Amino acid sequence: MARVQLEKKSRIHFIGIGGIGMSALARFMVAEKKHVSGSDRALTPLTKTLVAEGITVMSPQSPDNITKDIELVVYTEAVTEGSEGWAELERAKELRIPCVNLFEADGLAFNPYYLIAVAGTHGKTTTTAMITDIFEAAEKDPTAIIGSLRAKTKSNMRYGKSKYAIIEACEYKKDFLHLTPDVLVITNIELDHVDFYKDLAAVQDAFRELIERVNEDGIIVADVSDPAVAPVLQGCTKKIIDYKQFLDLNLKLKLPGIHNRLNAAAALAAASTQKIAPEMAREALEQFAGTWRRFEYKGDCNGAPVYDDYAHHPTAISLTVAAARELYPDKRVTIIFEPHTYSRTAQLFNEFAKALATADRVILLPIFAAREENKWGVSSRELAVKTLEHTRNVRFATNPDEVATDLKHTLTDHDVVIAMGAGKDVSPLAEELTK
Repeated sequence: MARVQLEKKSRIHFIGIGGIGMSALARFMVAEKKHVSGSDRALTPLTKTLVAEGITVMSPQSPDNITKDIELVVYTEAVTEGSEGWAELERAKELRIPCVNLFEADGLAFNPYYLIAVAGTHGKTTTTAMITDIFEAAEKDPTAIIGSLRAKTKSNMRYGKSKYAIIEACEYKKDFLHLTPDVLVITNIELDHVDFYKDLAAVQDAFRELIERVNEDGIIVADVSDPAVAPVLQGCTKKIIDYKQFLDLNLKLKLPGIHNRLNAAAALAAASTQKIAPEMAREALEQFAGTWRRFEYKGDCNGAPVYDDYAHHPTAISLTVAAARELYPDKRVTIIFEPHTYSRTAQLFNEFAKALATADRVILLPIFAAREENKWGVSSRELAVKTLEHTRNVRFATNPDEVATDLKHTLTDHDVVIAMGAGKDVSPLAEELTK
């Protein structure tokens, strides 16, 4: 297919518009004065918000949603053969409508900008949102695509009229290789997405390819002392800025945890590339209110603070528990964890057990399958047994209602609870506890 000329497309349809990245791009297209429609398996609070913003959202998904006047179809990678959106994609191809996945579309939309891309296993969303807040405060008027909803705007997209675009760069399936950044921020590198990458070396190879795509006069922002990042930077001829040099332990962040201080350091380093005054950047970070599902306070249950968090990797679990202990040193930390995908749970099984054990009490929900079948034979019940090797207060729950009923009767003001994971059941549980 010939390269799509996005500026010439006025009617765009999104298959899977309810996804966080898809909805952000759809919002951007509306701001660009394009006619946007989309479909998803079910209507959600997010899709209802899109409808209120003037986007036509259809559910259920059907090939009848694809009409001849559509000029471009954007689809999420969750659209696979046999899925609900597959028939729509097939119909679009029958009508010879150009079809691109979300990440190809991101490249078409944002490569023409002065592009600041944030990549890494952890911290992408928070760092992207922090950079956006800084550029906003500095009156740089950026466009931004964020993998969550900013607390200050309740949106995952900011539409600006300057040359700047700030966007997350996802490593899954090397999707970030559709981008050509001017500034590339690498927060960290670990083994994740094990259904695609066989080992850490494969992840590092993908990041090397991304570095090659940075414009020749571009800048890399990274922790040069990180043992997983340093080999990726070897031989790089582009300018490299060590964000650890910007780490400020005295910065009065609203978000706890050393990981958020490192995210802030990366954001400060990115701001320095555009000569933003350090004092202004630090002030913006001290006002930063966070994003949806990143250690998001939801309310109390029997006096126990309840948080909702997206952590679904062992490192992220450990860091989030540590952040809770920093904020509540005298409280018992309970985590309700919904593992995300069988492949990740199986590949990082021992690491998950050790990370979960950093909490005082662990409740495990069934694994969220996402796009997978359980070829590994792994289960949350088995993970609970493995975690018992490191701590005694662990149990498996068959469903969220069971957990809600138990905690509503047992939580006190001596507890803090974190509903944790990237699946579908754990976040509503945080809402239920704080009703």
